[in-house]
Amino acid sequence: MNFSNTTNTYNKRTRQYITMPLAMTIFTLSPLAMAIDEAKRPALEEVMVTAQKRSQNLQDVPISINALGTETLKRLNITDFDDFAKMLPSVSYTSISPGFAQVYMRGVASGGDGNHSGSQPSVGMYLDEQPITTIQGALDIHIYDVARVEALAGPQGTLYGASSQAGTIRIITNKPDVTEFSAGYAIEGNRVDNDDTGHVLEGFVNIPLSDKAAVRIVAWDKHDAGFIDNVRSTRVYPTSGIAIDNSSAIEDNYNTADTTGARLALKIDLNDNWTVTPAVMTQKQDTEGTFAYDDTIGVDKIAHSAKESTEDEWTQAALTVEGVIGNFDLVYAGSYLDREVDSELDYQDYAFWYDSLYGYGVYFYDNASDYIDPSQYIQGNDGYQKESHELRLSSPQEDKLSYVVGLFWQEQKHDITQRYIVDDLADINEVPGWEDTIWLTSQSRTDKDKAIFGEVSYAINDKLTATAGARFFESDNSLRGFFGYAENFSSRTGVAACFSDESVGGAPCLNLDKKTDESDNIKRFNLTYQIDDDKMIYGTFSEGYRPGGINRRGTLPPYVSDFLTNYEFGWKTTWMDSRLKFNGAIFKEEWDDFQFSFLGANGLTEIKNANQAEIIGLEMDAEFAATNNFTLTAGIAFYDAQLTDVYCGTTDAQGNPITNCAVPQAEDGDQLPITAEVKGNLTARYTFVAGGFDSHLQAAVVYEGERESDLLKVESEILGPMDSYTITDLSAGIKNENFAVELYIKNAFDERAELSKYSQCATTTCGAQALITTNQPRTIGIRFSQEF
Repeated sequence: MNFSNTTNTYNKRTRQYITMPLAMTIFTLSPLAMAIDEAKRPALEEVMVTAQKRSQNLQDVPISINALGTETLKRLNITDFDDFAKMLPSVSYTSISPGFAQVYMRGVASGGDGNHSGSQPSVGMYLDEQPITTIQGALDIHIYDVARVEALAGPQGTLYGASSQAGTIRIITNKPDVTEFSAGYAIEGNRVDNDDTGHVLEGFVNIPLSDKAAVRIVAWDKHDAGFIDNVRSTRVYPTSGIAIDNSSAIEDNYNTADTTGARLALKIDLNDNWTVTPAVMTQKQDTEGTFAYDDTIGVDKIAHSAKESTEDEWTQAALTVEGVIGNFDLVYAGSYLDREVDSELDYQDYAFWYDSLYGYGVYFYDNASDYIDPSQYIQGNDGYQKESHELRLSSPQEDKLSYVVGLFWQEQKHDITQRYIVDDLADINEVPGWEDTIWLTSQSRTDKDKAIFGEVSYAINDKLTATAGARFFESDNSLRGFFGYAENFSSRTGVAACFSDESVGGAPCLNLDKKTDESDNIKRFNLTYQIDDDKMIYGTFSEGYRPGGINRRGTLPPYVSDFLTNYEFGWKTTWMDSRLKFNGAIFKEEWDDFQFSFLGANGLTEIKNANQAEIIGLEMDAEFAATNNFTLTAGIAFYDAQLTDVYCGTTDAQGNPITNCAVPQAEDGDQLPITAEVKGNLTARYTFVAGGFDSHLQAAVVYEGERESDLLKVESEILGPMDSYTITDLSAGIKNENFAVELYIKNAFDERAELSKYSQCATTTCGAQALITTNQPRTIGIRFSQEF
């Protein structure tokens, strides 16, 4: 890797972003260091992680990794995905509602993901040893009794596989403990924006059953208060002149969420060498309303007519077997995930804008041929099943030559039903067998992959270690079923395109049945140099991939795997008698033939291997124990993510992107969407004794810069960028041996973040009415907890 060329690609503003925080860090830390009483030099907590499939000190892992431990999760009052994602500088995401976040790392984002027949995620999500990534969003797991959250930035494909192209996020739960009984609970009440109220109830118990077995039970119930108002509006459809009024649907604070769940884990030590840990976790999340506001009406306001809700229920059963054979560690990790999502969504914007611009209202009439209200709403059901198995063998890591080898197999199924409904629609325009349904998607998707993987490390001497890894994989994707209109409504799509009377999910016929498969390999190479016991540097070459798949428009070719190549130099250092940790990495990533999802003809999502992109970045994090009572924690990331070739929106017969066209849809040098050039956080915590209680004051600040909303030039200009934001959380509390009480203010200055920006249909049609998903307004709460 040529770092001089890499550095030259930074623009002036990016160099300023890098220089300024370094100077600020030195300015902030130096006087504090000089003022410390030599008798009060605390050491920072040692954090153990399992990022490389082994238990290691965080400071010994040659990966850019952020880890939020048990105490950090508690101190920051982290309860869900949104809470921990904002504290991870390498992570960006878009979201339309809880449970449907599209997660990205290191700027590896093209936007438009999340469609049921679209690309697999580029960031892997794990619960303990088991993958929980699904096509349409990461599971929004309630965070309680969790040991840590690990965010591994950069390609992790050799050890974690297909959906770890740009990084991996792992949620590690607390395991049953055979040595002692323990239990705890917490009760929390909160008020949002001086209006609606929410609560959290949660508890755990750890029960030793014998000196070789224990069970751990965790449960929670959470209500998130609403803050978006569904306000009254009227609309007149141009073609028919029909006026609609949403008076019956208006409601204040109507975007509520209720989450209940439980986790049960059993640990059995069969003998000194073998342990079996079966576990089951289940959660149900019910939401009402929508979590986006209408930019044409105002912040926290929307005007919808149809009922909107989701019921997201899932259960994961997992089994981990750990044993020792001679000097080797053997681990089996298997799981089965079943997820069912029922949803209802207002789709009136689509109907209004297509009627206003193209006169689509003429197609909507009843059996008497009279015009009807063309407003649409969607009823959907998504059924996910995910089964995975991994078997790996590890040699002793203290040996001069050590290795990890493994086998992996996974199968994901997604049964899709989506009805686009117009009430009182003429029978002749209904999809046969589906009343008032103008459009039906009823499909079954299957994604399979299997792999053999391994990494070998060799200690060249006491300071220098070389590691090489590879993953050889096979993947296949199939999509079959029905999508489209009735034959009378369209002579080319839907029923008119059917080639078989076979039915999938009760659809009238079959008009899509395609498969694709691939096999390839990815590699990783690392050199780690241990300067001394407290300081280490490393250089890494690594690759990640995302499997290809089927476009549901049968005339389009399949899209193929895209690959990410990473060149990275990093450091892990501890200073000042273990009072200061300072870690970082600088990298360059090349994203080849990346998969890009967009709305094509008839509003159908199309995926093409779009083009080439390059991401250059710098990530740093620091933790400083200034005194026994005062700590500072900071993390920051800088990214320059841009196209490195023209995007024309077309491919050749082999599926390769065409980059020579008269009117490009995106230019060489255009910024990739979703990820800001800078994201960072700073947490300051002061502890003291007051009235016999251990007390604390804490402030946490998160900043994320401006982001592009779309890769395509025209769409991005219509929607506009997502604005930068700064969010401040404050807390104060007391505790003793028996209980703890904490008062907190989340989003203390009521800053409204734009988490995603989109329109209900193609941006060139509906983009004048942008919908913006936002964060929760200022929230004040109090939390009481006890542990025994």
